[in-house]
Amino acid sequence: MRSLAGNGAETPVPENQWKTLQTIIPYLWPAGRKDLRIRVIFAVVLLLASKIVTVYVPFLFKAAVDSLNQWGAANAAAGPNTAIRLAANLDILAVPLTLILAYGFARALQQIFAQGRDAVFADVSQNAARQLALITFQHMHALSLRFHLDRRTGGLSRIIDRGTKGIDYLLRFSLFNIAPTLLEIVIVAGIFLYVFDVWHMLAVIATIGVYVWFTFAVTEWRTVHRRVMNDRDTEANTKAIDSLLNFETVKYFCNEDHESRRYDISLAGYEKASITTNKSLSFLNTGQGVIIAAGLVLMMWLAASGIMSGQRTIGDFVLVNAMLVQLFVPLNLLGSVYREIRQSLVDMETMFKLMEEAPEITDAPGAAPLQVRGGEIRFENVRFAYDAGRVILHDVSFTIPAGQRVAIVGPTGAGKSTISRLLYRFFDVSGGRILIDGQDIRQVTQRSLRAAIGIVPQDTVLFNDTIGYNIRYGRPEADDAEIAEAARLARIADFIASLPQGMQSRVGERGLKLSGGEKQRVAIARTILKNPPVLILDEATSALDIHTEREIQASLAEISINRTTLVIAHRLSTIINADEILVLDQGRIIERGKHEALLRQGGAYAGLWRRQEEADRAAGALDPLLPEKLLVKSTA
Repeated sequence: MRSLAGNGAETPVPENQWKTLQTIIPYLWPAGRKDLRIRVIFAVVLLLASKIVTVYVPFLFKAAVDSLNQWGAANAAAGPNTAIRLAANLDILAVPLTLILAYGFARALQQIFAQGRDAVFADVSQNAARQLALITFQHMHALSLRFHLDRRTGGLSRIIDRGTKGIDYLLRFSLFNIAPTLLEIVIVAGIFLYVFDVWHMLAVIATIGVYVWFTFAVTEWRTVHRRVMNDRDTEANTKAIDSLLNFETVKYFCNEDHESRRYDISLAGYEKASITTNKSLSFLNTGQGVIIAAGLVLMMWLAASGIMSGQRTIGDFVLVNAMLVQLFVPLNLLGSVYREIRQSLVDMETMFKLMEEAPEITDAPGAAPLQVRGGEIRFENVRFAYDAGRVILHDVSFTIPAGQRVAIVGPTGAGKSTISRLLYRFFDVSGGRILIDGQDIRQVTQRSLRAAIGIVPQDTVLFNDTIGYNIRYGRPEADDAEIAEAARLARIADFIASLPQGMQSRVGERGLKLSGGEKQRVAIARTILKNPPVLILDEATSALDIHTEREIQASLAEISINRTTLVIAHRLSTIINADEILVLDQGRIIERGKHEALLRQGGAYAGLWRRQEEADRAAGALDPLLPEKLLVKSTA
């Protein structure tokens, strides 16, 4: 892959786009789809029939002109008596009328075959676009978290959208425009050689050769600018989506003008590339028109010379003109089709480059489903670094016995949330291993691993759908009764019942129509519905007010009973009944033990506790009996 600079931007130019074509060719003859293969065959038959009629139409036109010319000559020879002229030429009159009707019928057949071909093939092209879009979408979900943290959603969606449209265009027009036009060129050249002479054939070949060379050469040059235009379009779309998704943040800081300026910079880049592209298109169309006009003049002069020498008829002159005009119509389209096909290849190439992105995390060969017997979790000398210069965890070891509750506390950046990501296997450990019931999570399937774990995250993001849909997401096959029960256990049933549309109430983009506490309860209900043996509570109440936090902590205490639970804690008062508390600092466990023992040590945990206790008392919010109340409530 090499690069060409265009408008100050580096854009990739493929060394060989046959690879892209080879990728989609199987979708023209889809395996296991006999119905689609029959459609392909039928579409090709209609294509051939359409081309045969197309080539024959000028001959009907020529015959009609010659017949009318003959009828006019006969009338002139019959003298001034109209009755005699009509009687003498009645038989001759029937001929041009028949030919005119045949000409009209052939024109109609031309359209019927062409439109029928497109209608028949539509199922094939749309199926190919759908399958490739689905494969790309699935591949995006198979890629690692690291990939998605580095990419922008708006840009990805634009790439997939353009690539999918390019597939449809390429499949339809490569088969039904370029190939038929090439076939028609060969037939027309043969006709000129057979009906006229070698000079007519050479003239048409020369005209078409110059036309095709000019079209391809200019289109290749234009492709560079189209690539730049695509890059700017993707950039503008990404910024627009990013800004709109963060609508509230924009308003908080009164940065509407700033966002508009950022967006306009990308639009200006797109505008500049688009202007260059449009100007180059005008140059291309002008050049094509001049070449076509020159070819027509040359061919018609040859035909006129034949008429003047007595070797050709007026019908031959009309035939040459009609056949060339008819041929140059698809040739004119060939220019635009070639441009679009080249653009489609560019779009598809970008999408297929995403497909070539290898997943960082894959199932090991022969990986078996995770067998959860109790849910014991064990970290053995786990080391992890996002990159060589950023080590997050240093030889971390701990065990969460089946059904017990272990909490991890520590300052921001200590590596707490990284532990949950490693447990979900969003990343693989750099050293050591993680086991669930004695099974290394790298040796089991990712699907079975993640199915066994439920999480209530610190920042709950909901789908822009209904409350019912977001709860059901924990187990899509669950029935309405199970969803209602999950909502009750999450203490959100009363809130849902108070809404005019109940479960069908929409939550808005990322759940922004709900409060923080309401979103957390939906997340808890979703996890209850999933009913996993292993539970992660990732600072699930750190951003909530004290009253809401107490209610949600009661819900969390209830759902964590008899589950192996890892709590990543922000408020220490919520984890004093944990079976073990791990204090993490700079990626290392510096203290571990129960709450009372850690307080007696007077170390880092005791210092964190004192600071939070002082802050809570200053706010008048500390309830020293909260953990006991929660425990009594959850075990009642």
